[in-house]
Amino acid sequence: MTLKERIQEDMKAAMRARESERLSTIRMLLAACKQREVDERITLDDAAVVTIVDRLIKQRKDSIAAFAQAGRTDLVDKESAEVTVLETYLPRRLSAEEIASCVAALVAELGAAGPGDMGRVMAAAKARLAGQAEMGLVSGAVKQALAR
Repeated sequence: MTLKERIQEDMKAAMRARESERLSTIRMLLAACKQREVDERITLDDAAVVTIVDRLIKQRKDSIAAFAQAGRTDLVDKESAEVTVLETYLPRRLSAEEIASCVAALVAELGAAGPGDMGRVMAAAKARLAGQAEMGLVSGAVKQALAR
C-alpha cells in the first residue's frame, strides 16, 4: 500500500469515527497532493508525498510561532494538532547524531572544505536525507562540519 493510499484509508476511518479535526487535516493533505499532481501532470510517489507533508509541517510550525507571539493559544492548539496528524505520515526521523555522521561522510565524500562549499554539500544532503531529517537541522550540521 502506498503512502497516498494509506492517507485515503485514514480519511475514510476518520469519517467513520467522526473525528472532524483529523479529517480536515487529512483532507488538506490530500488536496495539496492532488494540486501538485494536477499542476505537474504526474502521479505522486511516496517520496513526493513525504516532501509535501514536510512542507505542510513547516508551514504549521511557522504559524504556531506567529500565533504564540500574538497570544492566540486557540490557534496554536489547532495548528499543533494538525502537526501531530501530519507527522504520522513521515518516516522515522534521524537523530542529531545520525544527521551529523551522514553530513560528515558527505563532506569527506565530496572533499568539501570551508563555508564556500555549503551549497554543494546541502544539495547532496537534501538528495540523500530527504524525508528522513528536517533540513534546518541538516543545515546546522553542514555549517558545523564545514567550520572545522
